[in-house]
Amino acid sequence: MPNFTSKPSNAWNLFTYFNFAVAALMMAGGIWSLEASFSAKGYYAMAALMLVYSTASITKAVRDQEENNRIYNKIEDAKTERLLAEVSAQDPA
Repeated sequence: MPNFTSKPSNAWNLFTYFNFAVAALMMAGGIWSLEASFSAKGYYAMAALMLVYSTASITKAVRDQEENNRIYNKIEDAKTERLLAEVSAQDPA
């Protein structure tokens, strides 16, 4: 069974970094130009930072779970192949 994993291109990585920078600048500009008290602006800024952090955390958790499942499946496939090899070696027919 071939193990094919695609690798993201440098252009895609640059695009995602650019999108993040634009979104962060837009959020910061929006918070700064908001007609609210300094404490309200601080609350929104902290909420925006926590949203970014939690997004990165959940992305990492999902990726780690996928990698864990992939390794578990490889182990299970190896066990199955070994069992089939043992059974076929014992089969007198």
